[in-house]
Amino acid sequence: MKIGLSYSRCIRDIVDGKVDIHEVLVIIARTDFDPYNDGQWKQIWSGYHDSHGFNFPEWSSYSAEDEQKFREVTEDLWSMGKLHQPRKFGASVMRRGEYWLETILPNDELERNPVVKKAWEQFQVVAGLSNVNLDKDYY
Repeated sequence: MKIGLSYSRCIRDIVDGKVDIHEVLVIIARTDFDPYNDGQWKQIWSGYHDSHGFNFPEWSSYSAEDEQKFREVTEDLWSMGKLHQPRKFGASVMRRGEYWLETILPNDELERNPVVKKAWEQFQVVAGLSNVNLDKDYY
């Protein structure tokens, strides 16, 4: 399972097939928009795609025809409740160099700590209900 810390870079990795959308637990974005709002989406696409957009035009190497792929991935994450935007709640998130975190617990840690093991087992149940692909080596 992965936690993403950059909307633009994480979406790019999913579009490129580097990360499976079902391996994403959540993406914590620095954005504040609704992907189903055409005007807001156009601002996001323009900002990350056009060289005169945001400071980090992460999608500038993609063609205009690729826009729909980026929007579909974004809408899918939104629909699954996997796109968290702290700015919607008045918080701000700093841009970080790393943008994917793994959420794997080693088996020896689970055996050493019964509380963590129980929490992990409960997570496995919830993850299974939300169509998350679980790594069979870690449960």
